[in-house]
Amino acid sequence: METTPSSTDTKVTSMEAEMNAEPQVTASFAPSSERPDTSTDRDKLIELLPGETVVKEGKAAILFPSANEVFYNPVQEFNRDLTCAVLTEFAREWMAKKGVKLLVPGEKERMVVSLSEEEKESASGLEKKNGEEELTATATAGEICEDGLRVLEGLSASGLRSVRFALEVPGLRSITANDFSFKAAALISRNARYNGVEHLVQTSCRDARWMRGKKQSYDVIDIDPYGSPASFLDAAVQAVSEGGLLCVTCTDMAVMAGNNSETCYSKYGSMSLKARYCHEMALRIILHSVDQRAAVYQRYIRPLISISVDFYIRVFMQVHTGQAVVKNSASKQALVYNCVGCGSFHLQRMGKKTPNGKHMKFSAATGPPVGTHCEHCGQRHQLGGPIWAEPLHDVSFVQKVLSAVSSNPSRFGTAKRIEGMLSMVTEELEDVPLYYTVDQLSSIVHCNTPPLLQFRSALLHAKHRVSLSHACKNAIKTDAPPSVIWDIMRSWEKANPVKREKLSETSPAFKILSKEPSLEACFTVREDANPQSRKQHLTRFQENPQAFWGPKARARASGGITTELDEKRKMFQNKRKRHTTDLLRHKHQPCKRFKKGICTHGDKCCYSHDPELKDANKTD
Repeated sequence: METTPSSTDTKVTSMEAEMNAEPQVTASFAPSSERPDTSTDRDKLIELLPGETVVKEGKAAILFPSANEVFYNPVQEFNRDLTCAVLTEFAREWMAKKGVKLLVPGEKERMVVSLSEEEKESASGLEKKNGEEELTATATAGEICEDGLRVLEGLSASGLRSVRFALEVPGLRSITANDFSFKAAALISRNARYNGVEHLVQTSCRDARWMRGKKQSYDVIDIDPYGSPASFLDAAVQAVSEGGLLCVTCTDMAVMAGNNSETCYSKYGSMSLKARYCHEMALRIILHSVDQRAAVYQRYIRPLISISVDFYIRVFMQVHTGQAVVKNSASKQALVYNCVGCGSFHLQRMGKKTPNGKHMKFSAATGPPVGTHCEHCGQRHQLGGPIWAEPLHDVSFVQKVLSAVSSNPSRFGTAKRIEGMLSMVTEELEDVPLYYTVDQLSSIVHCNTPPLLQFRSALLHAKHRVSLSHACKNAIKTDAPPSVIWDIMRSWEKANPVKREKLSETSPAFKILSKEPSLEACFTVREDANPQSRKQHLTRFQENPQAFWGPKARARASGGITTELDEKRKMFQNKRKRHTTDLLRHKHQPCKRFKKGICTHGDKCCYSHDPELKDANKTD
């Protein structure tokens, strides 16, 4: 039976055809001096709809509906600021090859920000050498650059990120802001006109997984979905141009941090582990997943910056093509053997490469690196991964971004935090995956926690390298084997003894402390034990930006958010800092300690001291 398309279907088809058309980068536009710069001028061009508010971030002013029809999370301003900074430096390198210089408002003469004087001198000489090449043209933010970057934001929502790119990042040829929601696409178009950047920002309304269908590839692709980006990665690694920039955000940290390992494997091809290093492992899982999908198309990745921050992770990587390099992909991945008792971990590479004359021979690796039980505590091992075992960052690129942000702090609202985070990134050991935490090691042996500087000094005295990690406040990244780590803890326990009689003979603490240390640790604090970012008191781990600051509820087509869902979201955030309203919900339950006569909280007790109140959990 044949059916004729309805008028609605015809409108949708024509709308998709119009929005999926190639962006016209040669379109005429008003000079920057004639574009609306104030909210008054903008309001004259576009009238606000009922319930709409204006959200300002960076140089952008976004029209946002009061209902939850389009997703927006103000806490991710750091994410968007960092992306603008990274994209600016990537465009600077890209356009310098074409003889174009970027003009960034407020930016003074470029200075290399380094944490050591030697690095300053070497980087200064490098910049001077690169400066010998004359840049004959200039590019300004808000203007179309004919030889500039083609940018795609796959899931734009309100279009805030794309509008900020157009207003703040020079050297762009076009920006395609895509979203599958018709309401979001309409809002993106209005926001582009409201900010006077419709000449740069073109709206698209289609499934982001179809990005590979375009005739031309994109130089920059930004994937920032609600939840997991797994379904978009395959199309993204194909659609990005040679040497192009791929930016990916993951907010499904419960999956990637070990709570749902089987789900992590189905999405990313890797088993996550519930360990203290879970946040760095999440970064390595997403890099492994992207590299594996890229290898299918004879492509490979080069991570530029990979950070774990707040409730999400963010990675920036370049994608290249090369069959010979792809052969090395297996040796870049590793399995993780994690002891369930003491938390010691070992990495097993998936492949190995050996020199064979002028060529390299690739083969399967041999292993495993551990026995059936942990040599330190006798417990079994968990198997996680595969994960990316190569460096997470390109330190030279990180230094460029850090230099630009530090020399122009007024450009971003979160500049201080960007400077602190990137400074820690430059201090991390590049070739040491994962980390321990001092409080975890102390918890295993049930002793007092050694001061961070003393523990770092002990590792340095033992001739091992050590650094902190941006992913965890008390992290210890070191090339020392687990045997050295536990020798240091045994030495610390001797100076701060625990009650051995209270330890179970089968516990990891008993088995670890029953061995004599083969290394006498020295806990005298060394000058180089305190990193420069810590000495300079840079903002590294900030306080919560606002109440209930975590992930927001998913946008709904009908708008709004149910009261039940909103209350549930608030209840499960800030679990360690219970509010008074949360404590009052226990007042209808009797206090068991009061019945035994041992409750010392009095009227401040969160449970009821009414002797006639029965326990609600008991049945007659």
